[in-house]
Amino acid sequence: MITLPCYDLVVLPGVTYFLQEEMVEKIIRKEPKEGEELLFLILKEDKERDDMLPEDVYPVGVKGIVEKVNQEGSTVIRTHSRIQIENFEIVDGKFQIEFTERADILDEDEDRQKEELKQLKERMLRFVSNYQWGIMARNYILRWKSLEEMAAAMSYQLNISNEEKYKIVEADEISLRHEGIIHAINEMMEIARIGSEAQKVQEQSNEKVYREEAIKKQMQILQDELDRMHPENITDIRKFEIKIQESGMNDTARAEAEKILNRMKQEGKDSHEYGMLYDYLDFVTSLSWKKEEPQKIDLKKAGKILDEDHYGLEKVKKRILQQIAVMALNKKQSGSILLFVGAPGTGKTSIGQSIARALGREYARVSLGGVRDEAEIRGHRRTYVGAMPGRIMEGIKRSGKSNPVMVLDEVDKLASSYQGDPASALLEVLDPEQNSTFTDHYMNVPYDLSDVLFICTANTVDTIPEPLLNRMEVIPFQGYTESEKIQIAKKHLLPKAMEKTGIGSGMLKISDKALHVMIADYTMEAGVRGLKKAIETVCRAAAVKLVAEEPERISVREKNIREFLDQKPLRHDRIKKAARPGIVTGLAWTQAGGDILFIETMFTKGKGNVQITGQLGDVMKESAQIAVSLVKSFYPDKAEELEKQDIHIHVPAGAVPKDGPSAGITLVTALSSLVSGHPVDPEYAMTGEVSLRGDVMAIGGLPEKLGAAVRAGVKKVFIPRENVEDLEDVPEEVKGKLTIVPVETVAEVLKATGIME
Repeated sequence: MITLPCYDLVVLPGVTYFLQEEMVEKIIRKEPKEGEELLFLILKEDKERDDMLPEDVYPVGVKGIVEKVNQEGSTVIRTHSRIQIENFEIVDGKFQIEFTERADILDEDEDRQKEELKQLKERMLRFVSNYQWGIMARNYILRWKSLEEMAAAMSYQLNISNEEKYKIVEADEISLRHEGIIHAINEMMEIARIGSEAQKVQEQSNEKVYREEAIKKQMQILQDELDRMHPENITDIRKFEIKIQESGMNDTARAEAEKILNRMKQEGKDSHEYGMLYDYLDFVTSLSWKKEEPQKIDLKKAGKILDEDHYGLEKVKKRILQQIAVMALNKKQSGSILLFVGAPGTGKTSIGQSIARALGREYARVSLGGVRDEAEIRGHRRTYVGAMPGRIMEGIKRSGKSNPVMVLDEVDKLASSYQGDPASALLEVLDPEQNSTFTDHYMNVPYDLSDVLFICTANTVDTIPEPLLNRMEVIPFQGYTESEKIQIAKKHLLPKAMEKTGIGSGMLKISDKALHVMIADYTMEAGVRGLKKAIETVCRAAAVKLVAEEPERISVREKNIREFLDQKPLRHDRIKKAARPGIVTGLAWTQAGGDILFIETMFTKGKGNVQITGQLGDVMKESAQIAVSLVKSFYPDKAEELEKQDIHIHVPAGAVPKDGPSAGITLVTALSSLVSGHPVDPEYAMTGEVSLRGDVMAIGGLPEKLGAAVRAGVKKVFIPRENVEDLEDVPEEVKGKLTIVPVETVAEVLKATGIME
């Protein structure tokens, strides 16, 4: 006997089945013979014959006989009864089955069965008439002689599960079996009808959409042709439609722009809101929304550009090249936000232009000095007339690109007010994790700032809020030395000033000694802004001579420089010629670079009080108190004398505010000199903070201070030992003119100056 496992199939008695040759080989695995009996085993799950277990087979099956084996290999099987499996085992891969016949309960007469078959066939004929393949299906339907044949032929089309199909086979009552078949076929036809109707509706909807799109495209082509023929007749609405279409906006921005454009259409030109709507669309469509392709970066060319535009600043340029190299490797904007900190005129802003040129990008500058309204950064909300975008987005618009080099100037001069905190608003702008979706209140849509290279400048970090400062990498700009200023004047300032005043090449020459006089006697700065003004003054005076006297060439020398400069030389403090007890030279840092200051002390008749003058700040006054205490501890034998006299401490230039701890060592040395009566060499200068333990602690601004010492004629300088590493930032020409002595304690200074043995 042949066993034939089957799955998801309605197998019923009285039905003829046709098996193809490949199915016979796969399932039966032997050549069937005519007249041989066959059992259909109905599986619970779809499994291969070799993987089957007895529990995988339902207990009711169907018995049949092989009626014919065709020459082409197909097999005809006719089923005749159902069976009940009593025992099922698999031994050595062979099925051993014990079964009994399972009788049908004939609870329906033949007339009833014929009527059910007739009605179902009529419904099916009406159903298939709506389809192109209906004629072919009609022939099959007319040949079916029973509901069982219909169910078997349509097994794979029925929308019921394998378990539900088995329930039809299992039913003993003919009425229940036929009821299940009729229900399954009717359900299949209804589902197919609903699906067909839904498909027709969808096709109609799609056809409408396609037709509408085709009409729109045709209208667009015709409108574009009219615009080309009559560009002067393009309306504002049409102009913005074109701009929005070509802008490359993101979906959110496009939706907002189209909404505003629709409002503009509805309002009309006579509406009081028309101008505000026009300004908004004009702004957002003028922005570059397209992401720029990263350009290939030539590091050597970038370094050459930086050297051409700026003399000196070697450490700064080295750090900038590192940033550019990282961007070249990552193929995108990356790295820290750079904060250039230094005195005015040291090239902080102009180096931003050089970076833009080195990267091949557009340059945008945003001045933040004095900004106290948060809306200057984030923009105004469009709830009132006069609303404007913030300065950041205005800078993006001016640049015309989405990836400019943007210099945020004077971030240390931001201020807070009742209108908000602009510094806090900058946090989102400068944070790479947030600025990819920066939302200006005026635009009300996100804009990607992640490709913008932000560079900030400041004169000092003291007034920058800590959260904002933490997002930036501080790069100090040291003051220029005299030789650097001369080179800058010759290579950059003088040629530009001559071009600006119309003086041709070779018509004006300024000697190096004249430039030295201008730098040393007419400017007091760390940068070159004052020098630039002085050179421009000389060029204007030379222009008058060239026009009035028509000489071939004008030479500006050390002797005749006063003829060209309409200002008096500035007074720079220089060391005193004579040494006096109680007077010591100190070094100070200022916004204009470095300078020397004199600490003067004097005894007056009194009761041991200390008087401090010279407009000193709280920190410097505290340093004076520490100095007095230290001196009293150094000279206990002078205690009685000190109680009978007052000490007066004065720092000249009383109109100039002074503060900071770095004058501590100078105060101690001056008081020790006064008490001991030993004068300090005027060519000695010093800087350093002191503690009550007598230690000398580190200070800032060492390069500027040593530069001031050289200018004032100082020969030997005492500095804290902790500042020795800072000497790397000091130019060799400055260090070569000074004897620099690192010290750890006040006692070392007093011994080196001859005050203490």
